[in-house]
Amino acid sequence: MSQHDVTDGGRLAAERDRATGSVSAPAPSEAQDEHWLDEYSRVHMNVFGIPLRVMDHGSGTRLWDVDGREYLDFLAGIAVNALGYAHPAWVKAVSEQAAKVAHTSNYFATKPQIQLAEKLIALARAPEGSHVYFGNSGAEANEAALKLARLYGRTLPGALPAMGGKPARIIALTHGFHGRTLGALSATWKPVIRTPFEPLLPAVEFVESGDRVAMLEAFAQTGQGRYGKGPVAAVILELIQGEAGVRPLGADYVAAVRRMCDAHNALMIVDEVQTGIGRTGQWFAFQCPALSGGIIPDAITFAKGVGSGFPMGGLIAFGSKLSALFTPGSHGSTFAGNPLGAAAALATLGAIEDEGLLANARARSAQIRRGIAESTNPLLDYARGQGLLLAIQLSHPCAHAAMRWALDHGLIVNAVAPGALRIAPPLIVSEADVDEALSILNAIPDDLVDD
Repeated sequence: MSQHDVTDGGRLAAERDRATGSVSAPAPSEAQDEHWLDEYSRVHMNVFGIPLRVMDHGSGTRLWDVDGREYLDFLAGIAVNALGYAHPAWVKAVSEQAAKVAHTSNYFATKPQIQLAEKLIALARAPEGSHVYFGNSGAEANEAALKLARLYGRTLPGALPAMGGKPARIIALTHGFHGRTLGALSATWKPVIRTPFEPLLPAVEFVESGDRVAMLEAFAQTGQGRYGKGPVAAVILELIQGEAGVRPLGADYVAAVRRMCDAHNALMIVDEVQTGIGRTGQWFAFQCPALSGGIIPDAITFAKGVGSGFPMGGLIAFGSKLSALFTPGSHGSTFAGNPLGAAAALATLGAIEDEGLLANARARSAQIRRGIAESTNPLLDYARGQGLLLAIQLSHPCAHAAMRWALDHGLIVNAVAPGALRIAPPLIVSEADVDEALSILNAIPDDLVDD
């Protein structure tokens, strides 16, 4: 059976279920999943636990596992697959670039690399003189941002040893997540993943998320003398704390932090790894006044959706002065900005523009919110977030059981917190897809066992 046959059959089945109001678990064919999971456990380090399924192929918003079971994907590889699966423009761009040149090293430049940097600066509406650094992931993007902040901190008068200065500090927020490499982990809050690797980077401090007074006090601790601390070089934050349960910081708070940074000559670094590239219905979350209060950051990091499945990430430093702190040899990566990844990203950005996917993200977000608000299932409380980065708050903490039930009935969502399901479908998601997902969510039993 061809992929198109499977796709058409799955869609016909989904349409039939919608028409009859029924939700049935897909029936497996040959039991290959268990075999491949055994093989996975035999050869992979156990850092991810046991995978939920072994996937085989995808098309649009659909995935099929090795047993032929079909799933409607409302996680998109954790906000990565912006164009879903096998998008024709993406496949064409990657195939053509692979046939030309996939990698050259950074001794050389390529046209896709240059064009992508130009495009991202334009989409971010960054000022003249802004520059891009490319990496391969969100953690690498944030590593670059933290290193840039370190260099910036050395330029602050309060950090100069000749003037009795002390090392400049980087402020991060409780419940924030910026990656698992040692540098990014130093700014990541979750104690269970931090503690085994301590000590981490020095002079990185955490301030209670959303607490303006706590942030003000952190800045006020700067000063000479026995109890004073070094100046604040940067504050790094996510406008929506994704791994904390898809929780927006709030526009007023973000605007207040921006004012404090300005008053103390500190950078504001906005981590757009999960919120960027159209996920919130704008190209970047800081362009959503409801999330940012209209602030302009000093730097943003991006990854996940930019390559729509191809590993790609980076940093945009706003303005020439900050960009100039990185000089030859101060940072680098073998694969950074490789032409294959750049081609994938250019195709992704082009399709988002050509297909009106920013507007679609906003429309489908409203549809999901409306569907949850009108749901008669007592388990589904409300939806929060922005665009197609949402969480459904549950009436009791059974998110893992609810996630597994949804998966068994053909819908991929994520238990992002004990009492919340993360919803982050591809930006190409249709009105019919949302209706189908809502029908499955509405059928989740409300008496599942708590996590």
